[in-house]
Amino acid sequence: MKQYNLLVTGGAGFIGSNLVKALLNDERVAFVRVLDNLSNGHRHNIEEFLSDERFEFLEGDIRDYNTVLQACKDIDLVSHQAALGSVPRSVQSPLTTNDVNITGTLNVFTAVKDLGIKRVVFAASSSTYGDSQASPKREDVTGEPISPYAVTKLVNELYARVYGKLYGMKYIGLRYFNVFGPKQDPHGAYAAVIPLFMKAILENQAPHIHGDGLQSRDFTYVANAVQANLQALFIEREDALNEIYNIACGEQTTVLDLYNYLAEIAGSELKPIHGPNRAGDVKHSLADISKAKNYLQYNPGYSVREGLELVFEWYKDHFRYNPQTIG
Repeated sequence: MKQYNLLVTGGAGFIGSNLVKALLNDERVAFVRVLDNLSNGHRHNIEEFLSDERFEFLEGDIRDYNTVLQACKDIDLVSHQAALGSVPRSVQSPLTTNDVNITGTLNVFTAVKDLGIKRVVFAASSSTYGDSQASPKREDVTGEPISPYAVTKLVNELYARVYGKLYGMKYIGLRYFNVFGPKQDPHGAYAAVIPLFMKAILENQAPHIHGDGLQSRDFTYVANAVQANLQALFIEREDALNEIYNIACGEQTTVLDLYNYLAEIAGSELKPIHGPNRAGDVKHSLADISKAKNYLQYNPGYSVREGLELVFEWYKDHFRYNPQTIG
């Protein structure tokens, strides 16, 4: 069996570090290098891999092309997970979001092209659907972006398509829908909703919900996203390449129901505090995952409820020892 050397950008982050763990346990993988500037990721997320001789950590920024080129040396496959996430952060800091998500991604694609790397799988986003009212969301029907973050993720897809046509670059883009799971950071101004709910429950503090809580999302346990990445990296059928895929569960859950599930799992009677809506947020998001199922043989193994039960146990154990080293 042929073994591959892989680069994971953003590999010290939430999804990236979960993916690295799976890659190091995969017999098709000879070596994994992580490139991360630790602005969103954390060294403790990759601490368990540092003693593995098949693993290398390179601290650096995807906004620097020479750094990306160095990270891509002797690499067969690239998993590009590095990004500056969060719609609210992009509203506050559009220039930085643009630099990281567009310039950084263009650097990765260009290094893949220049070095003749076999394939790049990159993290796309459901935010690309923008103001589209279609439900469920299908890959070929998008609306207008409604946040700077959404613009950057759309541009990533456009650059991938152009590089595929002009330079023969092989790619797969995975449009994540609200991924959650172990190592997702509950700290900071732009933390996602599930880790914030976890933190509130474990600290016995009432959580905050933006708006009425009836906005809905297709929440997706991280093991499902990891499975999709492995399929995308190693799939052999040519007609699966140079395509974009929704990665989700195909389940619609309101934020209020989400909190009620977690409160029930945790045995908490805390009631949420409702505040104003967030600028740039879409009201509803539900994925059609039939394309990923058909072409990538993607099959989400965890429902939202199963994922919440698993992640609550993880947060409970880790919060008990050192809350600051979560994420």
